[in-house]
Amino acid sequence: MITDAHDLSGRPIVIGGGIAGMMTALALAPEPVVLLTKAPLGAEASSVLAQGGLAASLGADDSPALHLADTLAAGDGLCDAATTKRIVEAAPAAIEALERLGVAFDRTPSGTMRLGLEAAHSRRRIVHAAGDATGSELVRALAAAVRRTPSITVLEGMEARRLLIDDNAIAGVLAAGASGDVTLLTGRVVLATGGIGGLFHDTTNPLGSFGQGLALAACAGAVLSDLEFVQFHPTALDGLARPMRLISEAVRGEGAILIDENGFRFLKDLPGGELATRDAVARGVFRHLAKGHRVFLDAREKPGANFAARFPAIAGFCHEAGLDPALEPIPVRPAAHYHMGGIAVDEAGRSSVAGLWACGEVAATGLHGANRLASNSLTEAVVTAGWVATSVAETATYSCRPSMPARIPPRPDPSSVRPIVSRALGVERCDDELRDAIAALLPLASNQDAASDPAVVGLMAAVSAMQRQESRGAHCRTDFPQKAAVARRSFISLDEAIDFANKLTDEFPMQLARSA
Repeated sequence: MITDAHDLSGRPIVIGGGIAGMMTALALAPEPVVLLTKAPLGAEASSVLAQGGLAASLGADDSPALHLADTLAAGDGLCDAATTKRIVEAAPAAIEALERLGVAFDRTPSGTMRLGLEAAHSRRRIVHAAGDATGSELVRALAAAVRRTPSITVLEGMEARRLLIDDNAIAGVLAAGASGDVTLLTGRVVLATGGIGGLFHDTTNPLGSFGQGLALAACAGAVLSDLEFVQFHPTALDGLARPMRLISEAVRGEGAILIDENGFRFLKDLPGGELATRDAVARGVFRHLAKGHRVFLDAREKPGANFAARFPAIAGFCHEAGLDPALEPIPVRPAAHYHMGGIAVDEAGRSSVAGLWACGEVAATGLHGANRLASNSLTEAVVTAGWVATSVAETATYSCRPSMPARIPPRPDPSSVRPIVSRALGVERCDDELRDAIAALLPLASNQDAASDPAVVGLMAAVSAMQRQESRGAHCRTDFPQKAAVARRSFISLDEAIDFANKLTDEFPMQLARSA
């Protein structure tokens, strides 16, 4: 039975209980807003796992111009320069806003903000909280702020299954929870659902972060962008736990190095070494592993005996795994960590569907380009949440009565999709594996069962990766190792992805048969 929640009708709905969702809801106050989250507020979101901090030009030797230059360089030609400039210029004020909301950032004994260094940053500009537990501290403070804000109605344990459409515009949200199914009628929806790491076997993301927001948007007709660009963090703790524990880039920023089982520093000749861009370091680690080596992060000399004091959370889970980082190297391997692609949005976070906005990792603002600069993601979420909220508040509401689906879609399950995506869309890609993935994902996406939504996301990403016949940033094609002469972002709808996949499988029936 589907219940119509009349008392909440017309309110903007924010879907996602991480930092992007909570910041958007808070920025909308005092307008009444519904915050919809499938888990308890702040739980099961990538936000709470974030060890890195927020990038902002706060140092005396830094400036937004330098931050901009570093971001554009890391983005490998695909950043939207105007959007990037606007975000990095707003970053310092975003830190101040978070402090007003109760976030306790780390400071030096003299009281100044403690600034860390991460890969491809030319200055120390990473602001942390609680050492290596920045995400947890942000979630704590923002969740408390949300709960004390009377204009925010939090619906926990409710999972959005479909966006309802009326005349090519948002008309509501169909959600499901333990108490049953519910229809929330509204002409304004903000997606803040995070990334797609849960589509990969090796990931630092919660396994429930498999791109449900992208599936919701795609099925509603929205255009998505840059789906082929998945950032693999080069130093996830190599073990059996999933999601994998992240060994923050800040550890390398404090001097830790990468070695193999023989003690050989195999990236010493890479420009920038261990602090090169993440895509370069991840490929270096991946290729060394592929040669049969093991890879370790060696922090015995730097930060050495100070490791536990500087990185208490990392030290804690290393000790749980039987390791002491101050005395022995940490085994690591790359893992899917962040999605540069997402729902194509404008400067206000608006998608191509009227009444639909996106914020945080689920959105493709153009900030990250082909390769995210470390710690820019939390900054982006905090800054753009305010812009999205302003746009939502300025958008008029209207009465609508959408047609209801015959049945509510089942709870998504990415387990059958995960092996396909992991094999084809890893650190390195090639034509044959992408063709096989598309052929395998197409029927799954069309079956209208638990695998369908994850398969839709995987299919669109695989099609985007196949169409990008070059290597750029985090997208590495072994069959197209060179960078194209002209940098271009990619844009795709679900209909376009299905049309491409159908033509491909018709043209290459052997691939379809082999994948079946």
